[in-house]
Amino acid sequence: MRRRTVHQGGVDLAVFEQGDPGSPTVLLVHGYPDTHAMWDGVAERLAENHHVVRYDTRGAGASTAPRRRAAYRLPELGEDLFAVADAVSPNRPVHVVAHDWGSIQSWEAVTDPRADARIASFTSISGPCLDHVGHWMRRRLAAPTPANLRQALGQLAHSWYIYFFHIPVLPALLWRSFLGPRWGAVLHRVEGVPRVPGHPAPTIGADAAHGVQLYRANVFPRLGSPRTRRTRVPVQVVIPTRDRFVTAGLAEDLERWVDRLWRRTLRASHWAPTSHPGAVARMVEEFVDHVGGAPMTRGLQRARAGAPERGFENRLVVVTGAARGIGRATAEAFAARGAEVVVADIDGEAARRAAADIGPAAYPYRVDVADAAAVQAFAEDVADEHGVPDVVVNNAGIGVAGAFLDTTEEDWQRVVDVNLLGVVHGCRSFGAMMVERGEGGHVVNLSSAAAYTISRALPAYSATKAAVLALSESLRAEFAAHGIGVSAICPGIVATDITNTTRFAGVDDVEQQRLRRKAGKAYARRGFGPERVAEDIVRAVERDSAVVPVTPEAKVGRVLSRFAPGLMRRLGRLDVIR
Repeated sequence: MRRRTVHQGGVDLAVFEQGDPGSPTVLLVHGYPDTHAMWDGVAERLAENHHVVRYDTRGAGASTAPRRRAAYRLPELGEDLFAVADAVSPNRPVHVVAHDWGSIQSWEAVTDPRADARIASFTSISGPCLDHVGHWMRRRLAAPTPANLRQALGQLAHSWYIYFFHIPVLPALLWRSFLGPRWGAVLHRVEGVPRVPGHPAPTIGADAAHGVQLYRANVFPRLGSPRTRRTRVPVQVVIPTRDRFVTAGLAEDLERWVDRLWRRTLRASHWAPTSHPGAVARMVEEFVDHVGGAPMTRGLQRARAGAPERGFENRLVVVTGAARGIGRATAEAFAARGAEVVVADIDGEAARRAAADIGPAAYPYRVDVADAAAVQAFAEDVADEHGVPDVVVNNAGIGVAGAFLDTTEEDWQRVVDVNLLGVVHGCRSFGAMMVERGEGGHVVNLSSAAAYTISRALPAYSATKAAVLALSESLRAEFAAHGIGVSAICPGIVATDITNTTRFAGVDDVEQQRLRRKAGKAYARRGFGPERVAEDIVRAVERDSAVVPVTPEAKVGRVLSRFAPGLMRRLGRLDVIR
């Protein structure tokens, strides 16, 4: 890392650079009470393709602290940003990325007329323009509907610390003597910020004591007399969904002030750049690349202010076992609602035919879900070619029927590998990507009514589908913190060709074929097609449903399994195969 000093407004700003100076410059501005070190994880990732610049804002870290409160006013802070930009990239505009107070002071520069020539884009994380907030608050108090009052009072409650910082002497004394040395532990326990070397900085006590002046010099004067601050700079606002200090409502009126606006949500707390550096870096890189001429990613297309939202448009859906039956119907249903779909199946040629029938936004892949390494490679290929999916439907499965004592170890291994471990592999590979992306998503696992009904004829199949149901419930509890929904779909008798490949244990080949034909005819007479299951899958994603029994017998079985388990056990003694 290279260091230089920029002199501006009576202070020395410590500036840190990494990456190729010939690449586009990304200027990272930290918030309160941080230093440039809070960007370490983001900067390391961005420096591979960009010239990354950070600086300690006045009064923080290695930069000097002014003595007068007036020196912390926003116009001075905005001049700091321009001075650093001029020093590190005098001939090309910079892409500004800022957090918390760094974002508040960056808005001062972004809404300055000079920004048109000096700032190429602005990514704001958890730091609104104080003038915009002043207008936002006035609009809500001028029309005191319950919703408006709830928003205004909610933000005032989230901003409790601002009032505390206006108490004389005490805040600075508390930071220097007590809170500063413990700040890293507080962030870790309360905000989930990992303990990393260099953050918080050793100067945290003094930095925070100096930074109190930011609030005293700016907040109430700007909120009381907000100015009109517009910008033509492209702006991406990243909204952490678990932010304890800045509510999402503050970003609602930004179209009044910003000509080109994108809003994105990140499943993170206030200190997202430190807790989720990979997700923040990816969002920044996507935005910078787009402003530089690259097409918008799906995430940016969804985030574009004013873009109409229709069904699953700008969503990517992965469906396994999608060449036929429920899988194909599900891929068709999502595609009909505007999604791009990955049609995956162990039969690669059948997957290609299905994708061709669905349309140009359907992409065929061959994958054996029983092979963990193959599923991981498949997930990586999909992410590289199309991006991280928004919805994953783990549908691939096989049938095994027959008495327990007739079911061989080979039968058990195969049905467990496909029906259970195939779902596990899909959830693990794609779930990890969704968590890392930080923008939520949905996982659908195909279980069955056999998971909670009883049949002497389906011990192996029922065991795997019951395991999928339990797995889905557990994953739903775990993934909720990341904004990822999980649904278990439980169909009953559905007219698909699974009966043509079902393994009937304990019979010869002739009897095997007879039982398959008999089961196929019975399923066909039932008349419940896979497209109806697909509609329920789509609704489960839309509604974030946990467990969805599909067919009438599946719904009745679900009720009886809870309230009349004895009756279900007696019914389970029937030999439905023969």
